Amino acid sequence: MSKSPRLGNISPIIPAGNDMEKAIAFYEDQLGFITIHKEGDPVTMAIVKRDSAEIFLQKNDDRHLAEWTTFRIHVEHVEQLYEELQAKGSEMIHPNGKLEMKPWGTREFAILDSAGICITFYEFSN
Repeated sequence: MSKSPRLGNISPIIPAGNDMEKAIAFYEDQLGFITIHKEGDPVTMAIVKRDSAEIFLQKNDDRHLAEWTTFRIHVEHVEQLYEELQAKGSEMIHPNGKLEMKPWGTREFAILDSAGICITFYEFSN
């Protein structure tokens, strides 16, 4: 019996700015990720992971590219994550990204990382 393909999580490769150690520290200290891989000396690429979310950070200081890069991460218990991140510094919350219900049926909020990438954390409403 043939099985249908099933897509899993995605692992975006994103610009992390010129200071990779600063970017890695942001993902570890502010967002609770752990670094599972580093490449280069000095580091030019790193992989950070929290639960099933995996992100490839690539040394790239193109601010225009970073400001136009955005992605979404599905979260269980988005309100608790919002509170966790606010406790670490509400300045990372996007100015227009406070936790709210969206017309398309998700509760979500957005943050800006150290390079200017916009990450939205969302949960489907019941």
